[in-house]
This record gives sequence, structure tokens and C-alpha cells, in this order.
Amino acid sequence: MVNLIVVIVLIAILGVAVIYIVKEKKNGVKCIGCPAAGTCAHSQGSGCSGCSGCHTDTKESL
Repeated sequence: MVNLIVVIVLIAILGVAVIYIVKEKKNGVKCIGCPAAGTCAHSQGSGCSGCSGCHTDTKESL
């Protein structure tokens, strides 16, 4: 019985995480782990000067 409860809790946690990621990607967030993901300059297409480092591909070209 305990194993069943643990499995249900793990599936619920995984499900909530997947739903959150899908929702954020639909909103156009490029880097979900970045604290400034919604307001990052990279999301407006103007570079990544104020970002915390999650978009290293654009910083290297600067």
C-alpha cells in the first residue's frame, strides 16, 4: 500500500512539472529556469545583456 502511495505522489509531481513546462513554452518563454525569463531582453530579440547567463549562445557572439 505504501508503494502505491509513493508511485502516485511521484506521478503527480512529474505531471505538474510537465504541465508547467508546456504552459511556459506556449507563453514563449525561452529559458524556463531563468529568473528573468519573461522579461529577458533575449525574449524580445534584442540580445541578452541583462540576463543571468542562461543564453550563452548569444553572449559568446557579443
